[in-house]
Amino acid sequence: MLKALTKHQGMLYVLPALLFVGLFVLWPLCQLVYLSLTDTSLLGGGEFIGFENYVKAFKDASFWKALGFTVRYTIFITPILMGLGFALALLTAPNRPLRQVTRAIIFLPVVIGLGTSSLLWFWLFDQQVGQFNQIMVDLGIFKEPAVWFTKADMALTAVIISVTWKVIGFGMLLFVAGIQSIQGEVSEAALIDGANYWQRVWHIILPLSMRTILLTTLISVIGSMLAFEQFYIMTGGNPRGQTFTSVYWIYQNSFISFKLGYGAALSIILTLIVLVFSSLQVVLSNRSHKS
Repeated sequence: MLKALTKHQGMLYVLPALLFVGLFVLWPLCQLVYLSLTDTSLLGGGEFIGFENYVKAFKDASFWKALGFTVRYTIFITPILMGLGFALALLTAPNRPLRQVTRAIIFLPVVIGLGTSSLLWFWLFDQQVGQFNQIMVDLGIFKEPAVWFTKADMALTAVIISVTWKVIGFGMLLFVAGIQSIQGEVSEAALIDGANYWQRVWHIILPLSMRTILLTTLISVIGSMLAFEQFYIMTGGNPRGQTFTSVYWIYQNSFISFKLGYGAALSIILTLIVLVFSSLQVVLSNRSHKS
């Protein structure tokens, strides 16, 4: 008996995790796949209809418009998060008291809920009482308070500003960890060879942080592709449905139009799109590690 337990002790260690994944990930996923093959309504009832929901999804211009807007949002916000996060990491990476305090202050918004921060920024952008508009007017950047949520481009800009403030500290922390993992002897050798600061950043820190960059990019893109709360609270899909994201459109179909089966099919399609990008990131990460 003891030998049998010793032989399979590795499996016993991972069994709780396997049970958790099976019960709370795989089983709900299987239910979602089956639901996507039915015309189930939120009000009850439904029959098996095969792939009709998927055929309908590929003909749904509104879904693809929402997906296009989501991709646009992702393309805009990801370089901002990556660039600012890396720049802040360079500024705060040394473990000195003042820089540690600065790092903590920048990270503080990360602990605030996304819904809370979105509501905060919604009021900050208000034309009448919003302090953001007032600051822009006082600095001479705006001649008068801007109306942020009546035009799609302005609404998208407002959301990008709020999300950047909310999550930039998380990316900074990942980059700081990557930079601090670089052995000091490497930088010291480059310094002795006469390399200036930017040469060390470009030729040492940046290449050796590539795995961290790819990881941060993956997290940023997945988070952006699954964006919902910030648009639900700040724009409500307006103006004229131009700021619907993919998840927002899935929510509309599933819980507003009561089309649970169709919403499940849209969820599967979005999951596959995210899975393709994740697989691509893993391939690039492995190649970066081998090189």
